[in-house]
Amino acid sequence: MSFSLQPILQNEQVRLEPLKVSDFEVLYAVASDPLIWEQHPVPTRYQETVFRNYFNGAIESGGAFLILDQSTNEVIGSSRYYDYDPEKNSILIGYTFIARKYWGTGVNFQIKKLMLDHAFGFVNEVIFHIGTNNKRSRIAMERLGGKLIGSLDTAYYGESSNENCIYSIVKTDWYHRNPSTV
Repeated sequence: MSFSLQPILQNEQVRLEPLKVSDFEVLYAVASDPLIWEQHPVPTRYQETVFRNYFNGAIESGGAFLILDQSTNEVIGSSRYYDYDPEKNSILIGYTFIARKYWGTGVNFQIKKLMLDHAFGFVNEVIFHIGTNNKRSRIAMERLGGKLIGSLDTAYYGESSNENCIYSIVKTDWYHRNPSTV
C-alpha cells in the first residue's frame, strides 16, 4: 500500500480535502488576515502576491489540503505533507495556518491528529519546521508531543531562508500519548 499524500481526512470537527487551484480565492479570504502571520518567518504572507507564491508551492507540493469546518463547511485554512523520504521513513507536516476564530478551540490538534494518524500508517517519524519566533506554533507543537531536536535555516518555496526549529514526533511516542489511535 502506497502513501497517499492527499487523501480526504475527516472527523466530527474538520475535513481535509486535496487543495485545488480553484481554491485560491476562498483560502486567500482566510489568509488575508495579517494577525495570522505576525509570528511567522514570512509576516507579509497576508498580501495577495506573497500568498500567491505560498499557494503555488502548496499546489506543486502534491500534498496540500484545504481544511473545512465539518459542521458549517466554512474554510478554516490549510496544511500539507511534504518531503516524504521512504529511506528515512519520514515525512514533514507544515505550512499550516487556520483562521483566528479557530485558535484555542482544539481544531489545530484535530487537524494534526488526522494527519499524524494517517502518516503513521506509512512512516515512523513526522518532522515539523516551525519558525523560531513563532511562539504560538511552538507551544502547540509541544502540547502535541513534538520534541525539539534542532534548528535549521530553511528556505520556503520561492522565499528567503529563515531559521526554524525542528520538532519530531515518532510513531511509538504518538501511540503512547494517544492510545485510542492504535
